[in-house]
Amino acid sequence: MSQMPTSSRAAPFEWAAMAPEDAGFAPDLSVRLDAAIAAGKLPNLHAVLVARGGKLVLERYFAGEDQSWGRPLGRVAFGPDTLHDLRSVTKSVVALLYGIALTDGKVPPPDATLVAQFPEYPDLAADPARRKITIGHVLSMTMGTQWDELSIPYTNPLNSEIAMETAPDRYRFILDRPIVGEPGARWTYSGGATALLGRLIAKGTGQALPDFARAALFEPLGISQFEWIRGADGTPSAASGLRLRPRDLARIGQLVLQKGQWNGRAVAPASWLDIIAQERVTIEEPLRYGYHWYLLASANAPRWMGAIGNGGQRLYVLPALDMLVVTMFGNYDQPDQRNGPLALYTEVVLASLRK
Repeated sequence: MSQMPTSSRAAPFEWAAMAPEDAGFAPDLSVRLDAAIAAGKLPNLHAVLVARGGKLVLERYFAGEDQSWGRPLGRVAFGPDTLHDLRSVTKSVVALLYGIALTDGKVPPPDATLVAQFPEYPDLAADPARRKITIGHVLSMTMGTQWDELSIPYTNPLNSEIAMETAPDRYRFILDRPIVGEPGARWTYSGGATALLGRLIAKGTGQALPDFARAALFEPLGISQFEWIRGADGTPSAASGLRLRPRDLARIGQLVLQKGQWNGRAVAPASWLDIIAQERVTIEEPLRYGYHWYLLASANAPRWMGAIGNGGQRLYVLPALDMLVVTMFGNYDQPDQRNGPLALYTEVVLASLRK
């Protein structure tokens, strides 16, 4: 990728702290957090970070039960250097990687036909209905094919992502799902879509997905520690396998706020960040979806673009407020897992915002 040279005068980025009141928050922001914890609204909270203007306004860590891609880790005392599952937040990181690879001409553009990128499946490429599906439909999860990983638990082998992981050929499994609707018409949550993006990145760049991520995104941002969990067949899970430190996930959010610029260098294309933040489909009002990023379009709350992961993992990016929020919980596969991040974001962070 063509990039701007790093300025010799630019010091490596390190998170600095700012008092809440200096960042437009109530001075008792941390006290409000403690009150929400005491009220039982934030069960198994592991970490929360709030940054505004490139500085940390709130950073707290806790101890709790955790997992690594379903493998129990027991009770973990979290801190700034502790890696944490991102689960499906990984999907949004892959979307950033796709844009970086696209700028270098290594992956097909959104208007390219999907099956044309997989010539190893000529029978699928011969299907006129499948030839309607584009990379853009993959990015917006509107492929129009059958996929269910929301109503079926991940502990059930019938869950589409689990079935993909156990299939003899994961890419054929994804590509030959029955067609149930017109591409572009309806959002269907799909880890399979992200797996296809990961395959195209690896194929186009000639690097395994974690290696490309390290060189193209993590190292430029100063992210030195990460893990990328692989499936049973050795394939890195593009949909949910990334583990990062909370501060490093916040760096990714800060990169988005800075329109792809980092330390005087264009790490991610500003044009791609605009593209992924365009509303492509409505999930349920007021939640929309762009290219592998969620978008809140509400007249009653600040707009955000966000990354969401199983268990309570969240990255909210609020460009109009120059603010980001990271939450990490351990409530994987729980039916009420959304409640903790929502309460933390609305009742603690937004409720403390003064200007």
